[in-house]
Amino acid sequence: MPKMKTHKGTKKRFRLTAKGKAKHRCAGTSHLASRMTQKRKRNLRGTKTVDDVEAVRVRSALGKHSY
Repeated sequence: MPKMKTHKGTKKRFRLTAKGKAKHRCAGTSHLASRMTQKRKRNLRGTKTVDDVEAVRVRSALGKHSY
């Protein structure tokens, strides 16, 4: 059987933690932030974790590579 390929778009956007959760950057933070309130920009900083149901799909798309 052929090997499972890593989904490259998923590899660029997600990273797995040690316990297998998927971290990602918040959406809407790349540009056009001047119209946002300070509170919204502050809450979008850093990384968030994906819901457990979606984390299963992210793990299968990544294969063996978490970053």
